[in-house]
Amino acid sequence: MLEIRPNCEHCNKELPNASTEAMICSFECTYCQKCALEIFENVCPSCAGNFVARPIRPEKMIEKYPASSKQVFKPKDLEKAKINSTKFKNIPPEER
Repeated sequence: MLEIRPNCEHCNKELPNASTEAMICSFECTYCQKCALEIFENVCPSCAGNFVARPIRPEKMIEKYPASSKQVFKPKDLEKAKINSTKFKNIPPEER
């Protein structure tokens, strides 16, 4: 089950369960759309995977299975992230 983390790991923007701006990689690194697509160019700075829109847990399930309240805030070194993005952004995710 996804944690549904509450914030962008890079800029710390709030990303509550119902946010349509939340993006995740296969390891559930969580970023806002701006960071994921504009800054990191659809290349996760941690694993080099791609990002997809994070699903929204239905309200009827959120009480039984609450979203995480644990904030993960680890701003990335933009120079290193740029090297990573440049290396992988033109390679389809299934071939990285």
